[in-house]
Amino acid sequence: MALRTRLTLSFTVFFAAALLLLGIGIYTAVQQALYQGVVGDLHAGAKQVLTLYQAGGSNSLDRRLDLDKGQLLILPRGEVTQIFNNPMLIAQVRSVNGELLGRSPNMQDQELPLPSVALDLEHGQTWLGQQTVQGVNLYTRIEPLLVEITIDRPDGRKVIEFHHAGYLQISRPMKDIEMTLGLLLSMMLSGGAITLFVTAAGVFVLSRSAVKPIDQVTRTAQSIVRAEDLSRRVEVPHSQDELQRLTVTINEMLGRMEALFHTQRRFVADVSHELRTPLTAMQGNMEILTRSVHNNPDIFHESLTDMRRETTRMIRMVNDLLLLAQSESGVQIRQESVELDTLLLEVHRELRLLAGDVKLRIGAEDQVTITGDRDRIKQALLNLGVNALQHTAPGGLVTLSLERRNGYACLSVADTGEGIAPEDVPHIFDRFYRADRSRSRHGGGAGLGLAIVKRIANAHNGHVTVASVPRRGSTFALWLPPDATPPPQAQAAQASPVIDATSIRPASVES
Repeated sequence: MALRTRLTLSFTVFFAAALLLLGIGIYTAVQQALYQGVVGDLHAGAKQVLTLYQAGGSNSLDRRLDLDKGQLLILPRGEVTQIFNNPMLIAQVRSVNGELLGRSPNMQDQELPLPSVALDLEHGQTWLGQQTVQGVNLYTRIEPLLVEITIDRPDGRKVIEFHHAGYLQISRPMKDIEMTLGLLLSMMLSGGAITLFVTAAGVFVLSRSAVKPIDQVTRTAQSIVRAEDLSRRVEVPHSQDELQRLTVTINEMLGRMEALFHTQRRFVADVSHELRTPLTAMQGNMEILTRSVHNNPDIFHESLTDMRRETTRMIRMVNDLLLLAQSESGVQIRQESVELDTLLLEVHRELRLLAGDVKLRIGAEDQVTITGDRDRIKQALLNLGVNALQHTAPGGLVTLSLERRNGYACLSVADTGEGIAPEDVPHIFDRFYRADRSRSRHGGGAGLGLAIVKRIANAHNGHVTVASVPRRGSTFALWLPPDATPPPQAQAAQASPVIDATSIRPASVES
């Protein structure tokens, strides 16, 4: 279902629910008001009839002897009700036994039944309820009819007493009320239906203009995907709303996708180039072995040595790529106590075998213990050391140091080599990046060493920095937190190389 249709249906359903609640509230309020008016009319009619009886005094009463009970009954005269003439109300008077004594003129010859519950009413009580007579709904009020009687005492005093003479029944037909409520209900239903139809049509038309920019963004994004041209961007609208934020987010996503696509393509090209060189060399050596294996043993051993070297190079590069892939996928590193001063001495001993004519020494050596993966930290320090030795001319100096700085354990490798050009510094930690493009593939590595150093630093919640001056040397520093708290994996890839040329300076050659 299209978004435009869903918006129209959702808004229409919501508006219908709101309109239904509003209609129920209005209908209930009007119904209550009309019924309250009916109750008020019945109360006023009953009061008017009682006033007529009180005004008539003894003339409004009739005395009758009950032979069965042997007592005198005082009954209201039915003729009084003939005076009551209200076109909206009908009245009738009954005796205490339920006998009909009189009724209003508009009742003609009809008689309203008296509910049996009314015979149990006492002084001050009233019964309100609905009755249906010959298909006509009536709202009825019944209450005891009390009359004043003056009694002459033997001592000559006159006493006024209230006597229960019968029941007064006032009723009002509800036909006009029912017609009013029915008309109101029909108007609300028809008006609500028209309102819902107009609302749905209006929302459907207005949603077109609201959804049109989203549709344009979708078509543009689809054209970018189909054309495989990630350099294109979606036009950002001028309005400051959710659509603008969506467009900006899509453009940012396209930018990241473009960067990742170029990175992946460059990575594949670099890997292919790095593997092609040793594979080509191995293929040439195998051809030499095929031709000269029986004639020249020296060539045989030289070819095998070259193949062994190229195989070792390929294995090392594959292992480095595997390590980078594991670090990027969030593989957990070991957590153990590492004495960095002892580790620094081990690295120094191993690098001395590779130093040749380059002077290798240990500078500052603080005692620092951290929590991390000892093998990975050693690998990072070895990568920095080998990189420094390869870029330092014979007679130069490479210094390994361990210091406490700014709350970190700082492992630094300083050399007096050719240095790094400023434009190359931001990229030296990228995979397969070579600052010196003219260097031989056999003389240098595959360009993965510094990338591995950065990943190892990030995995330990640390970072790596570089300070370099062309033709004077470089200083790489591995900053690791000295506390024993394992680094959170969420921060494993947040650190980035930071150039800090003030805190760490390249070492100078000792005289």
